[in-house]
Amino acid sequence: MNGIIGKKLGMTRVIKDDGRVIPITVIQCDPNEVTQVKTEEKDGYPAVVLGFSELKKPRKTRKFMHLKEFQAEDGEEVKKGDKVTLETFKEVEEVRVTGISKGKGFQGVIKRYNFSRGPESHGSHHHREPGSIGACAKPGRVLKGKKMPGRMGTDTVTIKRTKVEYIDIEKNLIGLRGPVPGGKNGIIIIKKNA
Repeated sequence: MNGIIGKKLGMTRVIKDDGRVIPITVIQCDPNEVTQVKTEEKDGYPAVVLGFSELKKPRKTRKFMHLKEFQAEDGEEVKKGDKVTLETFKEVEEVRVTGISKGKGFQGVIKRYNFSRGPESHGSHHHREPGSIGACAKPGRVLKGKKMPGRMGTDTVTIKRTKVEYIDIEKNLIGLRGPVPGGKNGIIIIKKNA
């Protein structure tokens, strides 16, 4: 299987034999269930849809809270109802991690885009303002994509080549080196590096 869905538990550290302290993010990857198998003949491409976090009251159309489609690997035969565990990542050294970053609400340009501030004294009224936003009479409008205050965070962030520090298959835990996007209990998608 190409990937798995998990839940971020938080950060801790691993102390190596040589005394190095390595920060890791612990992700709980309970067994994912195969909810649909897409084929070349029927859907036009091979893929597998995994379900994670079973609903307390399953509905007719939905049994899991989170569904994600993964590319099917060559020569792999899976059927609906199969369980996918961390066993597939046992010999993988690096993975690709995707999560939704923490939301920071409505922010100004200094925090959002790292703009410089204006002078703080001598009668200046330009402290944390963005400054001029227009060009001239020619466009006569503010161009699209202008960096201005607005909602910050809650973006889909992918980190490539994240090292796997440890795997506990019995407890369904995987430890990835360094930070992973999102807050505690956030949904994380782990894929093998292509």
